[in-house]
Amino acid sequence: MDRSAEFRKWKAQCLSKADLSRKGSVDKDVVELVQFLNTRDQFFTTSSCAGRILLLDGGINGFEVQKQNCGWLLVTHKPCEKDDVIVALKKANGDATLKFEPFILHVQCQQLQDARILHSVAIDSGFRNSGITVGKRGKIMLAVRSTHGLEVPLSHKGKLMVTEEYIDFLLNVANQKMEENKKRIERFYNCLHHALERETMTNLHPKIKEKNNSSYTHKKQRNPEKAHAQCITKENDKELENDDDDLGINITIFPEGY
Repeated sequence: MDRSAEFRKWKAQCLSKADLSRKGSVDKDVVELVQFLNTRDQFFTTSSCAGRILLLDGGINGFEVQKQNCGWLLVTHKPCEKDDVIVALKKANGDATLKFEPFILHVQCQQLQDARILHSVAIDSGFRNSGITVGKRGKIMLAVRSTHGLEVPLSHKGKLMVTEEYIDFLLNVANQKMEENKKRIERFYNCLHHALERETMTNLHPKIKEKNNSSYTHKKQRNPEKAHAQCITKENDKELENDDDDLGINITIFPEGY
C-alpha cells in the first residue's frame, strides 16, 4: 500500500470512531477549526480540547493529581464564578485542586512538510510548546500546545486551606488565561487559513515558490527579526514576550507499535 493510500485509511478509521471523551463531542470553540482541518486531504485531528477550568478531588494521598484516580467536582469551558467553586468544594473528600488547562490539539499529517506548516502556524499563534512526533510506521503527529496553565491546591483531606478571597483571586487569573487562550485559538485558525492558501498558490505556481524562497532568504540575512509570519501583529508579539515556552521543533521517534 502506498503512503497516501495508507494515510487515507488511517484517516477514515479515525474519523469513523465514536468520540470517547468525557463530553462526547468537540468543544464549541474549536468545532470550526477541527472541521476545517478534517476537510483537508493532508490532515485529520485525533483529539482536541478548547481549554477548560477544572476542580478535581485527587484523593487523600497527597497533592499529585492524576485524572484517572480523581473525582471531577467542576469543569467548564467558560469563565468560572467563585460561588460555583465554593459549592463544588463542599463535595471534596481529599485534596481538591483548581486547574486551568489551555487548548490542545493533535493532528496527524500526511507529510512532514504538512506538519511543519502547522507547527509554524502554532508557534506564531502563541502555542510555543508545540511539537512534531514521527512513529516508525510513518505516522506524523503534530501537537499544538502551550504551557500557560494553572494548577493550585485548595483543600487537604476535605479541609479548605485557603480563603474565599484567594479563590476569587485565582479565578480572576484563570479567567484571564481562558480569554487569552481563546484569542490564541482564533489567531491559529486565521493564520492557518492564510498559510494553507499560500501553500496552495505556491504548489500551483512553482515559480512563485522559488521567488518567495529567494526573497525570504535575502530578507532573513538582512534582518532575522522580521522572519515571523505576517499574521502576527505588534500587539500579539507583545502578548507573547513573556511566554517562556519551548520554541523548538520536537521530533520524537516512537516504538514500532505506535
